[in-house]
Formats: sequence, structure tokens, C-alpha cells
Amino acid sequence: MRSKTLASFGILLGLAVSVAFAQVDGVADSRPTGIMAPLAPIQPDGGNAADGPEKSVNSTNWAGYAVTGSSFTSVLSSWVVPAYHCLTTPNSSSMVFVGIDGYSDNTVEAIGTVANCVGTKYQYFAEYTLGTTSAKITGFSIKSGDLISASVSYTGSEFTLEIYNITQGLFFSKSAAVSGAKRSSAEWIVERAVNPTYPFMDFGKVSSGSDYTNIVDTDWATDSSVSGPISDFGSHVVKINMVDTGVTYATTSALTTDGSSFTVNWKHK
Repeated sequence: MRSKTLASFGILLGLAVSVAFAQVDGVADSRPTGIMAPLAPIQPDGGNAADGPEKSVNSTNWAGYAVTGSSFTSVLSSWVVPAYHCLTTPNSSSMVFVGIDGYSDNTVEAIGTVANCVGTKYQYFAEYTLGTTSAKITGFSIKSGDLISASVSYTGSEFTLEIYNITQGLFFSKSAAVSGAKRSSAEWIVERAVNPTYPFMDFGKVSSGSDYTNIVDTDWATDSSVSGPISDFGSHVVKINMVDTGVTYATTSALTTDGSSFTVNWKHK
């Protein structure tokens, strides 16, 4: 069984001659109302549908994939930062993250990228959540088209969150213990802020996994019995569409043939 972290990818670290290390900013970057929303646990909409080999559920704030299991030790992802359309959805927000927990419990250990439309102006940054505490990562520039790789791992009593902007040669890592973390799920998610709620940004499409990024062994997870791409978790794979009171905000594609990749498509009009 292989348990991976982002630092284990020699191919990634060889893509930049020098890597800049970002830092945590204790002051949250402003969203349209001056608040940074955390990467939050799933909020079910209540709808379920069997539309493929995996289970399918609706959520008011998540779209993407989750896998369930026990004692997860790592999850890895890669994605391309999409083009955002602030003229279509002003004063809006969306997040892309990889994480452990949050699908079946109330803690989240996750890291990813955030985009806001402040009026019709773009605002990008990276963010992480450990348990229920979130922070912006400063010195970690994000722009449309950037290639991102990120991971969450667990060793001993600590989670380690890592994110690498391959396009710009930026790297960030944070380690901490999280009280009450169950390590019962791993997930690859596009999120809508719902606590507090913001309009959902028009991102067109998020492409996630090695078939779209050429970064091997993503989207990938390891728990007590499985180590492999999303599809290796079989009946424990959950496809998530974002639906709120009958309005579809985003849909998730089927997994690619190797079970490692998918897209999330913005649908809200």
C-alpha cells in the first residue's frame, strides 16, 4: 500500500528550478461582504439517484467526488484553475479543494483555491481549513489556467496540508493536529459558500485529475484497505451534484475510464 503526499512527487518538484514558499495570513482576504467562508462539510440536499456504478447524491454546497472508508492517511488532487466569468455572476464566489473528512462528520482537513468576483473584478487566493479553522495563504498567487496539485496526509497525530502552483512555482505546507477528526472520507470538491451564503460564481468547468493535468496518481486516496484512484473504492464512491431546493448549480461528470479524473460543470442560470 502506498501513502502519498505532494512532496513525494519528484516530477512536480523538478518542474521549477526555484520554489517560493507561501505563508499563512492571519487576516482573511475579503469576499464581497468582507468575510472569508471556510471550506465546509457537505450539506445534503436530500436527493439521491442511482445513475451509474457509484452512488449519487445531491448537496447544497458540494459538487465532485467523495470516497468513504476508515483511517484515511492521504488524498491527492490536481486541477486547472478555470476561467471565471464575473460579468455573468458579479459578487460571487467558488472554491476548489481536496480534503479528508467533511462527508460524514463535522471536521474538514482541506486545502484548495478560491475565486471571488468582487463586483465584476476577479480575486484569487489559496485557503486551507483544519477542523473548523480556516486561513488564507498569502504569497500564493493564483490565476486562471494555473496548474495546481494539492494533498492532505495524516501521520502520527498530525495532518499535513500541501499545495503547489506548478505554473508559478509556488509551494505551501501546514501541519497540525485536529481534535475529533474521524478520517472516514476523502473528497475532491468544487464548493459553494453557504455559511454565510454567496452567489455561486460561473466557472464554466473545473477539470480534475491526471487525465487533465498529466500529474500521475491524482485523483488518488489511501485508507486502511485501499490505495488508488477514486474508482478503486468501488461501492464506497459517491458522485455529488450541487442542487438546492430544485435549482441545479453544478453537475459532476462520470469518472474517466481509468477512474482518476472528472469534471464539474457550472449549471446555474
